Amino acid sequence: MAVAVRGTRGGSSFRSFFSFRIFISAMFFLLFVATLSVLFTTNPSTTPDESTLPTTGNAYVHRTFLALKSDPLRTRVDLIHQQARDHITLVNAYAAYARKLKLDISKQLKMFDELAQNFSDISLRPTYRASLFDTDGPIDEDVLRQFEKEVKDRVKIARMMIVEAKENYDNQLKIQKLKDTIFAVHESLNKAKKNGALASLISARSVPKSLHCLAMRLMGEQISNPEKYRDEGPKPEFEDPSLYHYAIFSDNVIAVSVVVRSVVKNAAEPWKHVFHVVSNRMNVAAMKVWFKMRPVEGGAYLEVKAVEEFTFLNSSYVPVLKQRDLANLQKSNQAENTTNDMKTSNKYLSMLDYLRFYLPEMYPKLHKILLLDDDVVVQKDLTGLWKIDLDGKVNGAVEICFGSFHRFSHYLNFSHPSIKDNFNPKACAWSYGVNIFNLDTWRREKCTDNYHHWQSMNEDQTLWKSGTLAPGLITFYSTTKSLDKSWHVLGLGYNPSISMDEINNAAVIHYNGNMKPWLDIALNQYKNLWTKYVDNDMEFVQMCNFGL
Repeated sequence: MAVAVRGTRGGSSFRSFFSFRIFISAMFFLLFVATLSVLFTTNPSTTPDESTLPTTGNAYVHRTFLALKSDPLRTRVDLIHQQARDHITLVNAYAAYARKLKLDISKQLKMFDELAQNFSDISLRPTYRASLFDTDGPIDEDVLRQFEKEVKDRVKIARMMIVEAKENYDNQLKIQKLKDTIFAVHESLNKAKKNGALASLISARSVPKSLHCLAMRLMGEQISNPEKYRDEGPKPEFEDPSLYHYAIFSDNVIAVSVVVRSVVKNAAEPWKHVFHVVSNRMNVAAMKVWFKMRPVEGGAYLEVKAVEEFTFLNSSYVPVLKQRDLANLQKSNQAENTTNDMKTSNKYLSMLDYLRFYLPEMYPKLHKILLLDDDVVVQKDLTGLWKIDLDGKVNGAVEICFGSFHRFSHYLNFSHPSIKDNFNPKACAWSYGVNIFNLDTWRREKCTDNYHHWQSMNEDQTLWKSGTLAPGLITFYSTTKSLDKSWHVLGLGYNPSISMDEINNAAVIHYNGNMKPWLDIALNQYKNLWTKYVDNDMEFVQMCNFGL
């Protein structure tokens, strides 16, 4: 019984082992059959470009075995062919974009089309088609090398054309190039403006050879004939308030003579006009000789004085002189600040510019006086200015503001509390050049004291930078009456667009700006309005070759 049991167990184990071996053998056989099927299954009618690889689970195996049995040069052919097709697409894209933009580049479009066609023709050429694309046999390496050379040559040409065309078609490049161009032009313009302004300033501030010659000739005449040019005593007309008085402060002999001649020639009663000319020590003698040699016509009166004759104008009384002396002292004591101190002191070198703030003290017996700059030309009788009712104001002047331009905010520093609290930034500015002053009201309003107060506060130049217009706006704030614009037309020294009708209707034209009429840089369309009042019969004018 026990033996039977053991025999039964041994037979069962043998049968199980035998079944397992059969199963293993069957699996290996099936795997071998599958492998042979993959190796020997081909599709000769399908080219590499047209074949569709399976997407089932054995796709990876299929591709791997195909790669093993393919010609290595076939891959190279495919890469070259693909490169050619890519460049055909790129060239056609640029050509199509150019047509869309309607750019006038027909020659370039033709080159794009020809290049694309050349790429296509290479692939369709019978030699290459038969040897590289339509053959199942081995690829001729010499033919492939020739094919590759031609494709690469065309690719090189295509890339060169694309690089050249990219600047025209690529929006980002075009935008950047435009920005760069605008920036470069802007920089050039700023540089040209600065250079032009500097050259114009140098020309305006320098003394022309003809003016220097004239001054030297007049001085030579005075030295040669001192008895002839002795000073005469003051005339009673110089202090007669019933006459029409003019104040002209200048060191330019020819300019002053033009102003005086133009006033007299257009005056209805020239014998009632009195001119008070003040110059600096260097030019006062030349000025006196001129008007001795060429007396004022029409019976008008003229006196010439030097600034130094007004002895009250000293550093203890005049703030700008005190500030100049202080700046010079600092320059001497602190060598490292030389440049800054020179800049500060140079602004106050000419006291002639500041005489306009001392008219009541310079001419104590006068009631009214007309201040004229030396770069104006009078075209009409000016006696009407004395008849204008100033409504209790001190200064009669033409306003120059329009829109937001030439307001007080343009001349004064409104970030400073003293300016901000006392003045309106939108107040309209006026201009020097033609100003009728009521000296009695000036004395009553104590305008000179007001000027001294503000000028002293501006020692560090935090209220305004420089010049005499800003302190004038402050001094005569709320005490200026606006005159009709026809009395005073400005801009002939910088603006070429002033209408001739406006100029012809003006009582006074003003060559404010750097292009003064006695300079070579003067605006030609306005120059004759000034030169017609030059005394060309004066022998020294002819000798000094003014070129008028």
